[in-house]
Amino acid sequence: MGELATLPVFFDLGAKRVVMAGGSAGAAWKAELLASAGAHVDFYAPSDDLDAEMAELLAAPPVVGRIHHHDQPWSADIFAGAAIAVGDVESEAEAQTFYCAAKAAGVPVNVVDKPAFCDFRFGSIVNRSPVVIGIATDGAAPILGQAIRRRIETLLPPALAGWAALASKIRADVMDRLAPGPLRRAFWERFSDRAFTTRTPDANAESDAQDFVAELARSPQAGGRVTLVGAGPGEAELLTLKAVRALQAADVILFDDLVSDEILELARREAKRMLVGKRATRESCRQEDINRMMVQFAKAGKHVVRLKSGDVSVFGRAGEELDELHRENIPVAIVPGITAASALAATFGVSLTHRDRAQQVRFVTGHSKQGGLPEDLDWRALADDHATTIFYMGGRMAPKIAARLIANGLPETTPVAVAANLSRDDETKAAGTLADLGAIVAQIGVDRPILIGVGRVFADHARAAATDQDEDTAEAVTG
Repeated sequence: MGELATLPVFFDLGAKRVVMAGGSAGAAWKAELLASAGAHVDFYAPSDDLDAEMAELLAAPPVVGRIHHHDQPWSADIFAGAAIAVGDVESEAEAQTFYCAAKAAGVPVNVVDKPAFCDFRFGSIVNRSPVVIGIATDGAAPILGQAIRRRIETLLPPALAGWAALASKIRADVMDRLAPGPLRRAFWERFSDRAFTTRTPDANAESDAQDFVAELARSPQAGGRVTLVGAGPGEAELLTLKAVRALQAADVILFDDLVSDEILELARREAKRMLVGKRATRESCRQEDINRMMVQFAKAGKHVVRLKSGDVSVFGRAGEELDELHRENIPVAIVPGITAASALAATFGVSLTHRDRAQQVRFVTGHSKQGGLPEDLDWRALADDHATTIFYMGGRMAPKIAARLIANGLPETTPVAVAANLSRDDETKAAGTLADLGAIVAQIGVDRPILIGVGRVFADHARAAATDQDEDTAEAVTG
C-alpha cells in the first residue's frame, strides 16, 4: 500500500460525551454532525456570542437533548470523561490553550480551521447510514473534497440506506450458516447487486435473502452465475457503472483480446483472468471451449464475467452463449456496453441519424462464418443513399463491400468513415469516398479492429479529406 496522508477511521460516538466550544456557523455544523452521530454534546459559549445559525440549531427539535448549552466560556475542567473535543476559537493563543487542556485530559482534539492544533479532521461526508463515506484531502483542497462528494452522491442511490439496514438484520444468519470465504462472498456479492439495481427493499427482500443463505448452505455451488458484460470500444471511462461493479465482483473473467488493459485493471484483484479472444488469421479460442469454461466455472460456484468488447448483443456471439447457459440452468445476466458504432459517431463528431441525411442506421457484419463476404445480405437494400450503414469486422472485405454497394446503385462518391482501435490512445481514423474504401482501409491496416461507416452523415469529413489530398498533391507538384 502506498503512503497515506492520514488514517481514515470511523469513531463510534453513540451516547458518548463530546465537548465543544465556540458559537460560529462553522461550529453549528460540527455540533449538528456530532449530535447526528449519537453523541451527547456539552457545548460551551456565552449566549451573546452565538451566531444566528447556532442559536437556530440549539432550538431545533431533532437536537434538543443531544446538545446541552452551557451559557459560559469554556474552562480547563470541562474535558474529563470526553470522547473528543472540538473548539472554534479565534486566536492562535486560545487555540493552543484549548488544545493543551484537552490533551492533558487525554482527549483527542480538533480546533476548527487550525490544523496545527488538530489530532483529527472532519472530511466531506456521503450519508447512506449505516453506510457512511468520509472524504479527506488532508486539508490541502477542501473544495476538491466537496466535488468528490458530489460525484459519489450521484453514484449511490438513496435507497442504499435501506439495503444496508437489511444487511444488518441478516448478517447473523449469514455468519452462522455460511463458512468464511467464497460462500459468504457469493452471498454478499449477490445481495449487493440487488442493492444497486432495486430502488428499495420490498416486503419479500428479507425472506429472499434468507432463502438464498439456506440454498448456499445446502449447496455451495448455488452461487455460481455468469454475467455477460459489454466493455465498450476500449476507453475505460466509457464503461457503465454496472459493468465496473460486475468486474469488481468477479471470480473468473473470460475476456476478448480487444478488451483494453485499463479496463482489466478495474477488475477485482483476486479474479482469475483468461484470454479467450477470437481474431481472424490468429490462433483463437473456439466458441465451444468458451461455452464449456463458462459452464464449468459457474457450476463450481464461481461468478463468471464474460467480458466482450463493444456491446455483448451486437456481433458478440452472445446468443450461442446464452443458449448454452440456459440449457445448463445457470443464472445469467447481461450488462450492455457502448457499441463501436456509437464510438465511431463520437470520434467523427456526427449523428448517425442526422435528420437531413439519414432516416435509418444499420449494423452489418463484414464477414461470414466462413471468413468471406456474407452472401445472404440484401445488398440492394443496403445500397440506400438515405441510410447510415456500419460494417463491423469488415477490414479485409472492404474492397468487396465497396464493389457490392456500387454494383447495387450506391454512388461511388458516397462518403465513408473508417476507424481502428476506437477510443484508445492508438486510435486511427480516415474519411473519403466509397470508391476509395479499399485504399483507406489498407492505409489504416487490415489486421487492426476496423469499423466502416457508409453514408452522407460523413460528408463533411469526406470533403475535408479530399481538400487535404488536393493540397498535398499541389505541394508535391510545386515542390
